Amino acid sequence: MVQLQQAPVLGEGAQRVVGRDAQRLNILVARAVANIVRTTLGPKGMDKMLVDELGDITITNDGATILQEMSIEHPAGKIMVEVAKTQDEEAGDGTTTATVVAGELLGAAERLLDQEIHPSIIIKGYRMAAEKAVEILKEVGDPVDIHSEEVLRKIAATALNSKITEARDKLAQMVVDAVKLVAEEYDDKIVIDIDQIKLEKKQGGSLMDTELVKGIVIDKERVHPQMPKRVENAKIALINSALEVKETETDAKINITSPDQLQAFIEQEEMMLKEMVERIKASGANVVFVQKGIDDLAQHYLAKAGILAVRRVKKSDMEKLARATGAKIVTRVEDLGAEDLGEAELVEERKVAGESMIFVEGCKNPKAVTILVRGGAEHVVDEAERALKDAIGAVASAIESGAVVAGGGAAEMELSIKLRDYAKTVGGKEQLAIEAFADALEVIPRTLAETAGMDPIDTIVRLRSKHTSEKDGKYWGVDVFAGDIANMKEINVIEPVKVKSQAIMSASEAARLILKIDDIIAASKKSSGNDNESPGMDFD
Repeated sequence: MVQLQQAPVLGEGAQRVVGRDAQRLNILVARAVANIVRTTLGPKGMDKMLVDELGDITITNDGATILQEMSIEHPAGKIMVEVAKTQDEEAGDGTTTATVVAGELLGAAERLLDQEIHPSIIIKGYRMAAEKAVEILKEVGDPVDIHSEEVLRKIAATALNSKITEARDKLAQMVVDAVKLVAEEYDDKIVIDIDQIKLEKKQGGSLMDTELVKGIVIDKERVHPQMPKRVENAKIALINSALEVKETETDAKINITSPDQLQAFIEQEEMMLKEMVERIKASGANVVFVQKGIDDLAQHYLAKAGILAVRRVKKSDMEKLARATGAKIVTRVEDLGAEDLGEAELVEERKVAGESMIFVEGCKNPKAVTILVRGGAEHVVDEAERALKDAIGAVASAIESGAVVAGGGAAEMELSIKLRDYAKTVGGKEQLAIEAFADALEVIPRTLAETAGMDPIDTIVRLRSKHTSEKDGKYWGVDVFAGDIANMKEINVIEPVKVKSQAIMSASEAARLILKIDDIIAASKKSSGNDNESPGMDFD
């Protein structure tokens, strides 16, 4: 039980935890959060079922998703959520690794604090260890580039392995193809914007029915039944304003005194809408995507002209359509010309799981593509989407960083051994912190062994022996499927260096941030009308 102190300098009901109590409390909470996701690590990791306030269920083993869906109140716990979030945004994969390592670093730090080692020394040692670990990863990494198709496929398969095993090889190839299509080269550097790979989910069928569309799939339908369902050699116009008669921006009043004037007014509106459609037709467009609404009369004229039109398309989809087809997004219909149009071999409305969707396919050099994710149940589709996001992030990270390491805990084991050697060259108490950092990294192979039902101590001992005695020792890790240790390179378990280095840097920064706190001051909660609610933060 943590000792609480009333803080007389602060407002009534404020609570304060000081010194070692504050450090212990923060470490306890952060480790508890890490332990929640620890059992999800690796292909044999378990799933978590999360139920929110509305009763919606999420079933996943994705670290970032679990932490985001949990209602974590304690500030130290929120820092751990940030670790997973940063890892997800920066590297796309490795969120569970980052969180588990952060928790283990704090556990190792707690043991050092018990030995009366000052937090500042631990923080300095951890910083030195993290920087050295990133250096070592660059040294032990093997080169990879955008043309290393087989290696990239293995990276995608490794990332998919922890979430889905069905159709893994097919999905891995799909991920590599999608990343290569959206990759662009600037000044001899490959840049990949993974946001240009759209993941469109549709329940129904199986994971094997998932397909890569070299273009864009939009979850909309034609605005008029008389419009063509299929347009080959499509000339595509993108308009981000409404095909409607605009109201004046200033307040205006029109006095109509006779039926003839009313008729003239209606005819003028019709004429304006007809002119808009004529302008689209004159540009040569036979498909039009509109970000806002389309007037009923304009729909009629477009259908008569044989133009396929879609309305209320999301801004993000409009931008992807522009990148995929080469079209320019136009604000005023009057400015639309032939040079603004994009091209696609086929634009077609198809039924997918009983709902109409628009497929824009056969773009010449698509810089935006779609993976249409299918699955037999909603939870399967959601988990497949998360797995594909991880795989896309991993492949993009590998290409951008240009280096890969063995997975299955092999990289962490190699780092652990090399950091212990480095610690011997460092004088002072920092050496103890670096050794503690090295010990903490072994949590990854140890956890993989536990989830596979192996003896964790025996596994770690055998891995240490392989890494120190064999020439290719750096490739040895935990083969969870065989329940033994193996050469990860030979069994195609490969991960990008960027994922590993980002996980270590994020985990180290979070641990150092939490260790630096020696005082927690919590203001009293605002009254919510519930007299039974206790003030201050619940530190129990």
